[in-house]
Amino acid sequence: MRILTIAMMALCSLLLPKQATSAAQPFDNAQRPPPKNYSGPIFRLSHNYPRSAPTPAMPWRAAIGNGRITTANAPAYAEALKAAIADDMRVLLQDYANWDAGKRGWYNEPWMGRTSQAHREARFREPLRGMYVGTEKLTTDLFKDSGLKKDFTTYVLVYYDKTAAVTLNNIWGKTAMTPRVTAASTQFAEGSIIIKAAFITADPAAWPVMRGTQAWPAYIVTNVSKTPAPTTPALTQTYLMQFDIIVKDSVAAPDTGWVFTTLVYDARVAAPGNDIWKKMVVLGAQWGNDPQADDPGVLKPRLVENWNNMAAPAYGRATLGWGERLSGPNDGAINPIWYQRPGERRPTMVAYAKNSSCMSCHSSAQWNTKAGHGSMPSFLLPSMVPPPPAYQPPPPGCHLKKDVYPACTDYVDSPVPGDATWMKWFKNREGNVAMDPGEGIVAADFDMVLTFKSLPAWFSETQNAGASPLLDLDKRGRPLGRPATAQK
Repeated sequence: MRILTIAMMALCSLLLPKQATSAAQPFDNAQRPPPKNYSGPIFRLSHNYPRSAPTPAMPWRAAIGNGRITTANAPAYAEALKAAIADDMRVLLQDYANWDAGKRGWYNEPWMGRTSQAHREARFREPLRGMYVGTEKLTTDLFKDSGLKKDFTTYVLVYYDKTAAVTLNNIWGKTAMTPRVTAASTQFAEGSIIIKAAFITADPAAWPVMRGTQAWPAYIVTNVSKTPAPTTPALTQTYLMQFDIIVKDSVAAPDTGWVFTTLVYDARVAAPGNDIWKKMVVLGAQWGNDPQADDPGVLKPRLVENWNNMAAPAYGRATLGWGERLSGPNDGAINPIWYQRPGERRPTMVAYAKNSSCMSCHSSAQWNTKAGHGSMPSFLLPSMVPPPPAYQPPPPGCHLKKDVYPACTDYVDSPVPGDATWMKWFKNREGNVAMDPGEGIVAADFDMVLTFKSLPAWFSETQNAGASPLLDLDKRGRPLGRPATAQK
């Protein structure tokens, strides 16, 4: 049944009509203009990518003696990395009227500004800060211990520093119309930094742990914190919850080439002048997938390529991933899954399974240059079918389980936790090694935005209209948004 499903998905994609031109342009800022009643600063896409950049200073390396990162020195590394970008991030977060990304050396990926295709309006950037939906729905049950009263949607914004942006230039050039996706062009130089800010739609009244955090306006439709669900765009306040910083550092992390760090908002931190950057505390760091920790029966194994800050806010630690690997509240590492062990008649269904982590998710960043449907060979989460998991059939007999939550159709068809297929997501690979090696498969050096967002958008706008299924999903594999007719 699974083989048939995969074949049908591929056939349907290949039969879609070709489209050579598009009304959307790669450097459009947003899906729609700002609302008429808004007079503040707006987002401007930074896309004058540098062709070269000098090797940057790397104080995070110096903080650990220019050696390998370990669970003992990871706190010093993470704090030094945070401090290295502090001046720019304080302006971005708290003084947006004076934020000029290009002058400060920060850049955005193309093709996420606007779509010409119906039913995909919610997938693209809003006009005030350039954010787009990260995870459409995170529920109160994930954060019940920290007092969350409403479900929320996350909105994210990604920037590449000038070292990382050389890779954007290598891929997209000056026009972004004919991307060069090769084993060489997708690789980042040492010292490249990519950041992601994550804001939520639940306000501090709905979630007390967010009191005092930075608020950003957004002009959005998708907002599960509102009842009934909005059908038209509205000027909405969103609230900073999480901030990710990843850096290419093959000296500190030779097995993968990258160090991932996550910050979360901590209202308990005293900060003069309400310095939001100081209130963003390190949740943890990850520089490998800990493939040796492969026994699903050990819920908290000894990790040697991951450090979690146990002093970070409890809500941040509530959503750590498989085996307590690093994953922030925005990252969707807890999901409903079903799997079937060999010889068993009935599948096992787990409503709240820890099945991902920061690095395992990003390790799926690869692109099939031979495909006719513009896709990644494997999904972000462990899954038995290629993207999109949301389109797969429910578990056998699931319709008989009246007491199962979430709904049967939400369950991801998963490998058995810890088996060889599952561990494909938890191997250590350098960024030039594809998760699914084969003809035409290009590894994207852990750049999930490239392969999950901007390349699918380019493909669907210019090569095969509406073909890429990735544009219809959030990072948990669930369908995004509503038809565009309901959003105008």
